Amino acid sequence: QINFVACQLFALLAAFWFRIYLGPSHASSAVRHAFATLFGIYFAVFCFGWYSIHLFVLVMMNYGIMNMASIPNIHRYSFVVAMGYLTLCHISRIYIFHYGILTTDFSGPLMIITQKITTLACQLHDGIGRQAEELTAEQNRLAVKTRPSLLEYLSYLLNFMSIIAGPCSNYKDYIAFIEGRHVHMKLLEVNWKQKGYDRLPDPSPTGAVMYKLCITLVSLILFLTLTKNFPMAYIIDNEFLDKTPFLSRLGYLYVVTQAAKPKYYFAWTLADAVNNAAGYGFSGVDERGTFRWDLLSNLNIWNIETATSFKMYIENWNIQTAAWLKRVCYDRAPWYPTALTFILSALWHGIYPGYYFTFLTGILMTLAARAIRNNCRHYFLSSVPLKIAYDVVTWVVTQLAVCYTVAPFVMLAVEPTIKFYK
Repeated sequence: QINFVACQLFALLAAFWFRIYLGPSHASSAVRHAFATLFGIYFAVFCFGWYSIHLFVLVMMNYGIMNMASIPNIHRYSFVVAMGYLTLCHISRIYIFHYGILTTDFSGPLMIITQKITTLACQLHDGIGRQAEELTAEQNRLAVKTRPSLLEYLSYLLNFMSIIAGPCSNYKDYIAFIEGRHVHMKLLEVNWKQKGYDRLPDPSPTGAVMYKLCITLVSLILFLTLTKNFPMAYIIDNEFLDKTPFLSRLGYLYVVTQAAKPKYYFAWTLADAVNNAAGYGFSGVDERGTFRWDLLSNLNIWNIETATSFKMYIENWNIQTAAWLKRVCYDRAPWYPTALTFILSALWHGIYPGYYFTFLTGILMTLAARAIRNNCRHYFLSSVPLKIAYDVVTWVVTQLAVCYTVAPFVMLAVEPTIKFYK
């Protein structure tokens, strides 16, 4: 944990330096790629020691596949090898850590690299192996037309901004950032002359970084207090179960689930801030004219905490992983896309039984929530009081449904999960 935080704070400083002194106007793309790669490799070795060899083995194996496999099969081979290697490492961790789970271990970066490898393979397949009319608008926009060089490939997968905690980004966005086109491309989507500008503005990420660091600090404080004082294990304590009324148990379930979130808020928001500090993550201008730096954001805390549907909740939690699942699985699945996407998510997370309880339950929750919303919601839109009542009830039900679904994810093992369900 100390290594993780130290690396991310050092990465934050390095990101500011990278943007100021190695910006596109000061250094060539090759220099920027090389710096990002070498620092990323150093961070991986510093954090994970010899376990980091797994990252480099997987990266080089898939570089071979990318250059030798036929384009019609490149995404299939890359997916099987990357997910297979990740799964073998997940299995080995069962023995290394004796069924426990560390807050940080080498599987975290391996999971992000797996996302990037499969994302690039699919987008390369779209760009070279498919016709434009076969692609969706998003697939067309993100399609990669040429195989990347070794330096570009290593930089995309191992750069210091995302090697430790991600997030996964699209290859074309990353290359545009390194080459200095990232912000410019987004600004060109707006008619600045109409807004009174005689030239393109120069958005600074400093405000966004400071805001996200404040969220990170609050999340860290909550983790050190709330998370430590309300462990998930307490909800299956025999004395607690024997003496606590059912409704109180439900209330406590909500509290311990809330207490489990700050570590994710901390890690993901800090990772987002690191990328922004380097100048990466600009997503354009909103309707109020505000510059947005949320291209790589992994969560929307307000939408999570106020979600009135299961769909709204999961769309705002681990956003970049949800986008990856959609691009490599949901949009390409020949049948049962919802079920296959949840199963892939479980497999990607690991082999702990709790993950499968959570994601298999998530399939049922998603289908049930969709059916209820489609069949019932329109009855409550005729008046403001009815709509407010509907929102309150669906907020409570959604939050409890999420708590019920994710509790096994935290508990990991079969026995406490069955005890919790009972």
